[in-house]
Amino acid sequence: MNRGRESGVLKAIKVVHTIAWAFFAACIIAIPVVSWRGEQRAATWLAAIVLAEVVVLTINHWRCPLTLLAARYTDDRRANFDICLPAWLARYNKHIFGPLYVAGVIVALANWACQPRPPGCWLVH
Repeated sequence: MNRGRESGVLKAIKVVHTIAWAFFAACIIAIPVVSWRGEQRAATWLAAIVLAEVVVLTINHWRCPLTLLAARYTDDRRANFDICLPAWLARYNKHIFGPLYVAGVIVALANWACQPRPPGCWLVH
């Protein structure tokens, strides 16, 4: 494979990885927002989508499969070699968004628990 093609493939991986990151970051930020708006079903779906990504990361030893793919095309191993993010954000991504995800889920659960229930509902309020 020639060098130009490697560079093009790596750039494409970085763009796809950045779009995926933005999608999951938006889901995490949206969880408490939609929950506060009373949209518990939407909050549940967002939390489940992010949980699926957590499962993928766990299976891959806390590395995104796109990182592993990008590593085939460069020897660079800076924190952001595989994504279009500032190095500090790429380095601390899980430290920032992990707690935000957990906090968002806790907020959603608290909002759900405080919602009024119809008479005869088996859930305690």
